[in-house]
Amino acid sequence: MATVNKNLSDYDKATIPNANKFRFGIVVSEWNDTVTEGLYEGAYNTLVENGASPNNIIRWDVPGSFELIYGCKKMQEQMVNAVIAIGSVIQGETKHFDFVCEAVSQGIKDLNVTRETPIIFCVLTDNNMQQAIERSGGKHGNKGTEAAIAAIKMAELRKNS
Repeated sequence: MATVNKNLSDYDKATIPNANKFRFGIVVSEWNDTVTEGLYEGAYNTLVENGASPNNIIRWDVPGSFELIYGCKKMQEQMVNAVIAIGSVIQGETKHFDFVCEAVSQGIKDLNVTRETPIIFCVLTDNNMQQAIERSGGKHGNKGTEAAIAAIKMAELRKNS
């Protein structure tokens, strides 16, 4: 369970492998773009700060979080070392939230267990827009930063296994 007071952007750079030898794919949902752009900026900047060349970061946009699954599947074919799936699903008045969250998490999990390229889950599933903003560059930091660190670590694990 995530700690509410944890800043998602905090990490010890000395413990992170240098990302200069890796290529990364980032698949970004266009839905709730205020949130997803903040997450993308956090991920992109963190990858570059840890040695990734901007030329080795591929970005693709998809319409919504549900489409992240297909986008990530196709991104895995681009000879990348890790993929970051960025999305934002905000609770509404219907069950749509539940169905989308379940499908996206299961779809990304399925890709992780059936394919070789790791996909990092950076899909916010918040109760309201304020919570999403607080986790995409606001008072709780940026989940995109956390996802980039996970992508670097998983790319290193894949290389060494």
